[in-house]
Formats: sequence, C-alpha cells, structure tokens
Amino acid sequence: MTPAEQSARALDVCRLAPVVPVLVIDDLAHAKPLAQALVAGGLPALEVTLRTPCALDAIRAMAEVPGGVVGAGTLLTRADVKAAKEAGATFGVSPGSTEALLDACAEFDLPLLPGAVTASEVMHLLERGYTVQKFFPAEQSGGAAFLKSIGAPIPQVSFCPTGGISLKNAMDYLALKNILCVGGSWVAPKDAMARGDWAAITTLAAEAKALRA
Repeated sequence: MTPAEQSARALDVCRLAPVVPVLVIDDLAHAKPLAQALVAGGLPALEVTLRTPCALDAIRAMAEVPGGVVGAGTLLTRADVKAAKEAGATFGVSPGSTEALLDACAEFDLPLLPGAVTASEVMHLLERGYTVQKFFPAEQSGGAAFLKSIGAPIPQVSFCPTGGISLKNAMDYLALKNILCVGGSWVAPKDAMARGDWAAITTLAAEAKALRA
C-alpha cells in the first residue's frame, strides 16, 4: 500500500466524525461495551492506543462491534504494525514517524496517520506522499494557531490534531480549513468506564459528534 493509498484511507476514516476517540483500555471487559457506546453516539472511528497489556485484545473485541472502524494508536515499531494488523486494526496512528515505521505500514497494508509537529516533519511526510497527518502534541506545540499558520505555505496537508484537546477547545481546531477531525480522550473518561456507565459515554460521544453537522 503506497503512502498515497494510505492517506486516501486515512482521509476516509477522518471524515467519519469530527472526533476520533483516543482510548487507553486497562480492562478488556470494557472494550466491547465502550465501542458500542461510542458508535451509538456517532463516533465510529476508534483509536486504541498500544499502551496497555490488553490493547491488542481490545482491538480484537472492538472489531466485532457493528459500525465501528477500529485502529491502533501509539505505533512505534514494525512489530507494533504487524501485531496491530493481525489483531484486526484497519488503520494506524503514530506519535511521529520513522522510515522503518513507514516501510512497515506499506509492507503490512496498514493505512497510517503519521505524526508530525514541525514544518520540516510535515514536509518530509508530504514528500513521501502522506497528505493526511497527525499533529501531536497539539496544544503543547502551538495548537490551532500553529496549524492555521502552516496551512498557508503547506495547504496540501490536512491534519488530525491530538493532545490536550477537549470539548472546550475542539472548535478552535475544527474551524480551520486544514483540519479534518480531532483526536481526544475526553469522550471516554476512566471513571465512567470504571462504573460501567456506557450511557454517559454515549452522551459525550453525541456531544462530540454535534461539533460538526
């Protein structure tokens, strides 16, 4: 899968909803009902970060939920890409990019949303053919103001910013022409998951969905 093909697929994923939930799952039992709650609220694209021991099993469980489009976040190595693909991830997200990671996503046909945070990194990925990128960590790296500024000299690239984004500031990003969606963890708070309050998560997802008609 070429970078252009990967970006085309990433574009499709990013257009599904204004917010992609960034999920850290500690308890495998939460995976399926969490996915069901988020999809019911209108957020079908789900990024499961590979930060916990049960993350790959969570991807497998979530992949069974009708209407969900499950991806793997925090991809760092070729082994991560291979494992994510085998677990059923249909897209990948990385905090940055390396040549080895980009090559692995091409090898395993896993569409990647590669991370960039400087103009040079954005240009390097664009040179490789990635026109859809992640901007991370967003708030700590200049936020919406930076993305608005970089959109003028590099209009070919569209972004999914993540990092420090909440319901309060999401529209600062979504109002920009070069922003497809944002990533955020606020739609799946740990206390609601611990209580099994899936209705509350569906409500948060619906609020996030309503950010863009």
